[in-house]
Amino acid sequence: MRILFYTGKGGVGKSTMAAAAAWQLSKKKRVLVVSLDPAHNLGDIFCVRLNGREKRMSDNLLLREVDLQKLSRDYLEREIGVLTRTYSYLQVLNLDRYFSVLKYSPGIEEYALLTSIEETIRKDGANFDTVIFDTPPTGLTLRFLALPQITTAWIDRLAGIRRQILDKRHTIRKIRGPATEEEKQREEKLSYDEKDDAVLQRLMALKANYESLTGILQGPDCGVVLVFNPDMLSLRESERLVEGLRDINLPLRLLIQNKVTGENLAVADQVAAELRRTVGDTPLLRVALSSNLARGLDSTLYDIPEDLVTPLDWRR
Repeated sequence: MRILFYTGKGGVGKSTMAAAAAWQLSKKKRVLVVSLDPAHNLGDIFCVRLNGREKRMSDNLLLREVDLQKLSRDYLEREIGVLTRTYSYLQVLNLDRYFSVLKYSPGIEEYALLTSIEETIRKDGANFDTVIFDTPPTGLTLRFLALPQITTAWIDRLAGIRRQILDKRHTIRKIRGPATEEEKQREEKLSYDEKDDAVLQRLMALKANYESLTGILQGPDCGVVLVFNPDMLSLRESERLVEGLRDINLPLRLLIQNKVTGENLAVADQVAAELRRTVGDTPLLRVALSSNLARGLDSTLYDIPEDLVTPLDWRR
């Protein structure tokens, strides 16, 4: 299974390119397209109403739209449930009521999106040859794609702190001497060894999960497709995205310069040349601006004559 993330500055046509590529790929392969962009243009492109659901367009093509608000809410409820079970003793201090303010925490949307990506890959991977994610604009995309590596680093630090806590518990128990019956009852709720500590075991499970996801995102079957327009603003944001992808070691597989016309060809050449100096030999495809926006199942989307499939076969 191949995993493709279509991204770019807002308004460059990344949703259109993702949809067109999916349609062309579905002629021979099983394709799932997932819209993660809050703007949700995927349904409009295919002239269907998705409204946070999925719809099969053909035997080989399934569309899915992610409801970000519901996704964030479900993610929070699930995580608060885990926290409540793991730290049940905090109810004695009434600290559990502060869990409800987690919905205001920064990064919730990014973690919710990442969870959706992970669940899609693990649950739907066996049913499709290609999964295409139509992502939000570049800034948010980079943040959630970087989360597995950032979170792994945080978990390592938290696990170290947790091990120090367990070690100090051992020390205190040794120097304190025999425990009273009341102290023994309290200690039954506390962990002293790593293998018995629910918090540390949870951290290690999370670390293994995020390391596995990082391996998938950095692997040979995954890639980012960057869509940009022939203008300087699009160029600068694309350069920042390329730099961000390098920082987290995610593979850039294809550049698509969209909305090229005879009038802007000179600027298009200049923008492409500058970006080429940044990305090296990454394949670059040009797509002309079309005034004939053909829609429906009896024609290719947006009447795109360019071959969007062959450049995606980076393993050939």
